[in-house]
Amino acid sequence: MKPDVGLKRMRVSFDLDEVLFVRPDTHKTEPPLPFPLNRIFQERLRLGTPELIKSLQALGYDVWVYTSSFRSERYIRLLFRCYGVTFDGIVNGERHQREVQRNQKTILPQKLPNRYRISLHVDDETVICTSGSLYGFRTYQLDAQDDDWKEKIIRRAEEVKRLDHPELVNPTESPR
Repeated sequence: MKPDVGLKRMRVSFDLDEVLFVRPDTHKTEPPLPFPLNRIFQERLRLGTPELIKSLQALGYDVWVYTSSFRSERYIRLLFRCYGVTFDGIVNGERHQREVQRNQKTILPQKLPNRYRISLHVDDETVICTSGSLYGFRTYQLDAQDDDWKEKIIRRAEEVKRLDHPELVNPTESPR
């Protein structure tokens, strides 16, 4: 159950390729979807992805996808719905081009999470994570197989919330 919609919520976003979508030969993955869904949705989710997204949402975070891929929002929503996951927002390559890059002559980074009030972005690309300090957004870099990735991201989200959004921290919560 989500907290009151009227409350301000911190946003966490995830890249898709090499973060949530991984290869079974390099990462532990969720079981494939049953036939015929596995023919439509061939991507494999990193093991624990549905659990992490649901945990973050239960903790009061809005969870978004921010990807430079041009997969449609509908495709992304349908694929994750097969795993029981819903996102609070999705920015794909087309939306980023339309809303962020627009007609600007200066080429902006392929992701600018702070344009969507995203407080923490999880990505595998060093260039995106390095851009965070230059463009004013916080990141967590994730690429290799890591059995503790879910706990590390939740810790990083809580850290960002304490630093950037002290008004969202429960006053009875003890500092970690």
